[in-house]
Amino acid sequence: MTEPPYRPLDAQVIPRFAGIRTFMRAPHVTDLRGVDAAVYGIPFDTATSYRTGARFGPEAIRSASALIRPYHPVHELNVVDALSIVDYGDLPVSPGDTERTYRQVDEALAPIVDANIFPAAMGGDHSVTLAELRVLERKHGPLALVQLDAHADTWDEYFGQRHFHGTTFKRAAEERLLEPKASVQAGMRGSIYAADDLEGARELGFTVLTSDELRALTPEQYAERVREKVSDRPVFLSFDIDFLDPSFAPGTGTPEIAGFSTVEAVGFLRALRGINLVGCDVVEVSPAYDGPGQPTALAAANVLWELLALRALA
Repeated sequence: MTEPPYRPLDAQVIPRFAGIRTFMRAPHVTDLRGVDAAVYGIPFDTATSYRTGARFGPEAIRSASALIRPYHPVHELNVVDALSIVDYGDLPVSPGDTERTYRQVDEALAPIVDANIFPAAMGGDHSVTLAELRVLERKHGPLALVQLDAHADTWDEYFGQRHFHGTTFKRAAEERLLEPKASVQAGMRGSIYAADDLEGARELGFTVLTSDELRALTPEQYAERVREKVSDRPVFLSFDIDFLDPSFAPGTGTPEIAGFSTVEAVGFLRALRGINLVGCDVVEVSPAYDGPGQPTALAAANVLWELLALRALA
C-alpha cells in the first residue's frame, strides 16, 4: 500500500501502520516543531444528558478517516501539502469530574495554542468546548462562534449542574470567551422545554438560525450572514454531529429528526471559505448508536477534513 505524501516533520514520530489509529493516517507526534495543525481527541462524556458513549468518538472518527485522501477537488487544494498535520493523541480527562477535566484539557492544550498551531478537536460531548475556548481566548481575545448544531446549548443549568453539554455557550458568554454579537448559531430544531428556550440565546446576543431558517438559505447566503457577523475576528467553529439528521448520523446522544444531510452540511462549510478560523471541534459522536458502516463517524471525519481545508485556505 502506497502511503500518502505527508510533509516531513522535524519531530519524534510513531510510524504509521504500527497498530496505532491516527486521523487520516497522519503521524502521531508529541514534539510539535514544524507542525501547523494538531488533531486531538477529548474522550469525555460525563456531561451528556441522555445517551452516553461520546468518549469513544475520537477513536471512531480516527478509524473512519482512513480513506480520506489529501486533495480537496472543490477548493483545489492539497490539504496536507498546505498544512503539516499531526495527530497529537488524546488529551487527559477524568470521567465523572467535569471541572477537573476542564483543567486537564487547559493544561494539555495550552502548549499547542501557544505555539500558534491550529487546534482541531474530536469530542467527546459538547461540554469540552468550554475548556477549548478558555485556552483560545487567552491567545486571541474573545472569539466569534460559528456553531452548527441541533441545540443552542445556552441553558443555565441541566440536572442542577452549570457545566453540562447543554450549558456550554451560556458559560462561554458569561466568561467573555465569546463575542455573542459576532456569533452565529444555526440548525436549531426539535422539541424544547419552553417557548423562550431559544430566546435565551438571542438575549445573550447570539444570532440564532433555526433549521427552517437555515434551510431557506443557500450556502452562499448563510456564509454571507456569517461573514457579516464575524468580520475579521478570530473564529471558533463547533460542529455538533446532531446537526445532521439521524438518518445520516444515528450515532449521537441527543438525536433530533428533520435535520440536515451530509450534502447540505458540506455545502455550508465550504461556503465559509475566507473566515479567520483559529480553532474547531467536531463533537457528540457516540459510536455505540452508529449504524452498519459507521456513517456517523464517517461524516464526522469528513467534516473535520473540511474544517482543516478551511484553515489551509485562510
